[in-house]
Amino acid sequence: MPRVSLKSILLSLLVGFMLYLLPWSGFGLLVRPDFALLVLLYWLLRAPHMCNIGTAWLIGMLTDLASGSLFGQYAFAYVLTAFIAVTYQRRLALFSYWQQSAYVFLLLLLTQVTLLVLKLFSGAEFPGWSYFLSSISGILLWQLSVISSVRSGAQKE
Repeated sequence: MPRVSLKSILLSLLVGFMLYLLPWSGFGLLVRPDFALLVLLYWLLRAPHMCNIGTAWLIGMLTDLASGSLFGQYAFAYVLTAFIAVTYQRRLALFSYWQQSAYVFLLLLLTQVTLLVLKLFSGAEFPGWSYFLSSISGILLWQLSVISSVRSGAQKE
């Protein structure tokens, strides 16, 4: 695996955060994956020595500020997800691509369930099962990135 620079990690996290900030509406807002979390998970699993739980907290706090929601909810959800992702990161090398995708899907669902519980405790109503569509679109995007990276790796050989 080629060496990763801190600049590429920060740039990709910035791009993921900017995609989160785009003015989504309607059905697009409903199925919008959490781009910042997807990029964060990618780097947590690929380069945990350069992207860690502190990075997850920082991205979560920025997301809290940008979304105008209950301050700290995204930070808490991202840190919880990052902790679980880093805890089992070394075992992930033994998994197949489909098992890795299932693991990432569970991490995306964990984040959404955590956010949902925090929102329900603060007095919000249950948004319905369509709330979880962004995890499905997120794992589809993750799968596309895995397939494209595998193909690009095979072409280099």
